[in-house]
Amino acid sequence: MKEDGEGMKMIRMIKRENGITIIELLVTLVIFSIVIAGTYRLFISQSRAYTVQDQVVETQQSIRSAMEVLLRDLRMTGFDSDSPDSKIDIITPLIAGTDQITFDYEFDNTTQYSVRYWRDAGSQTLRRQLTTIRDDGSSVAGPIEVLLENVEELQFTYGVDIDDDKALDNWVEAGAINGARVVAVRIRLTARPQQVTPEDQKMMSPRTLETAVTLRNLCLR
Repeated sequence: MKEDGEGMKMIRMIKRENGITIIELLVTLVIFSIVIAGTYRLFISQSRAYTVQDQVVETQQSIRSAMEVLLRDLRMTGFDSDSPDSKIDIITPLIAGTDQITFDYEFDNTTQYSVRYWRDAGSQTLRRQLTTIRDDGSSVAGPIEVLLENVEELQFTYGVDIDDDKALDNWVEAGAINGARVVAVRIRLTARPQQVTPEDQKMMSPRTLETAVTLRNLCLR
C-alpha cells in the first residue's frame, strides 16, 4: 500500500510539472497581444508611407504633364506665317501677368489662337482656355480646362531684351517690363499632394517645378 501511495504521489507531481497555470497563460496572452499590436502598428505605418509616397509621385507626374502642355503652347507665342495669303496679324502676342498669362499666335491663314493660363484661387487649380479668333473679327471661347489641382503657386517672370540686341538682358516681374521686348518666360509651378488624413500633412510637402522657355518667335521680331 505504501508503494501504491508513493506511485500516486509521483504521478500527481508529473502532472503538476507538465501543466500550465493561469498566471502563465495570462502572461503568454499579454506577450502575444503586445507582439500582435506592434506588428499591426508597423503594418499601418508602412501602408500609410506607401500611400503618401504614391501620392507624391502622382503629384510630381501631374506637375510635369501640366508644365509640358504650358511650354508647348508658350513656344508658339507670336507665331506669324508671314504668308501673303494670310489674313492674320498678331498685334499683341503676349499679355504678361504674375499668376496668369495670355498669348496669341496664328493657327492658319484665317484663324488666330489666343491661349490663357491662370491659377484659380478659389479652387486652387491651374486652368487653360483657348479662344479661336477668325479673320472677320468673330471669336469663340473654348471650354475651360483644369490641368492641375491643389496648386499653391503659379508664378511667371519674364526675360527681357532691353537694348534690342535680340538677347536676354534681365529677368523681371510682369509690372517691370516697361515696354521692353519679352524674349523668354520662366514658370514656377507648385502643387501639393492630396491629403488623406491630417497626420499625412507632415509627410506631404508641396512639390515645385521651375523651368524657362525662349519665345523664339518674339526674338525674331
